Amino acid sequence: MTTTAADPTALLVFGGGWLGEAAAREAIRRGGRAIATSRDADCRAALQAAGIEAVDPNDVQALGAALEQAQAVLITAPPDAGGCPGLRALAPLAGRAWPDWIGYVSSTSVYGDRGGGWVFEDGALNAATLQGARRVRAERDWLDGAQGMGLTVQIFRLPGLYGPGRSVIDRLRDGSARLVRKPGQIFNRIHVDDAVSGLFASMAQPNPGRAYTLTDDEPAPADEVMAWAAERLGLPPPAEVDWTDPSVSEGMRRFYLDSKRLSNARAKAELGWRPRYPSYREGLEAIIAAT
Repeated sequence: MTTTAADPTALLVFGGGWLGEAAAREAIRRGGRAIATSRDADCRAALQAAGIEAVDPNDVQALGAALEQAQAVLITAPPDAGGCPGLRALAPLAGRAWPDWIGYVSSTSVYGDRGGGWVFEDGALNAATLQGARRVRAERDWLDGAQGMGLTVQIFRLPGLYGPGRSVIDRLRDGSARLVRKPGQIFNRIHVDDAVSGLFASMAQPNPGRAYTLTDDEPAPADEVMAWAAERLGLPPPAEVDWTDPSVSEGMRRFYLDSKRLSNARAKAELGWRPRYPSYREGLEAIIAAT
């Protein structure tokens, strides 16, 4: 059988977190293999139990062997103060054969605040947070490294991910939900399954150096989403809190620093990709139906 990037016989995921594991599972579902990295022994055991080969990224020999076997490499590990840990670990292996598809998962935080305006991939990057600035640097480092090593790196900018087990539905049910309101604030989100399908659409037709925003079709205020979900479940809406309230986690608060509408037109036009869940309503309905 001929191997293509669309259906890799082996996908190496650097960063076996939620998105990384979802991508690995999709590679297996398509009949391929998946190798994912994790520094945590318990996480590696969980990956192995899910049928995903697990590698400690500090094990240079094992990581090198995984790279040699891969038809596609996906970097999902977030950057730290030193840059992208995936690039630091993989760059020294540059003498080995690299696959024809390398995807770096970034964040729409690189765009910064646009005052509710529309954002496109070719717009200026204006990160307003430390995490966003690190993403900007990691994108640049990967693209610069790709030019030097002849690699086919693509960038994927994602907004907040949600899906089964990680959504407002789950928070409403367990009582941890907060109705956070910030007048005028709006942003997009994406179901984890749609993010994965966008990555695999790119594997089918690599475009070196290209950046894609993978997002749903309908930006919406967070309080609107929460109110809709509560009504759909027949639950009273949670108590309203200001976005600066101490009960709002630091991670959640970062979402409220920026207000923008994200366009996914490029991914649709160039990759033929369409989100299965074009708005939060379809995505949350699917989560309700599955539980």
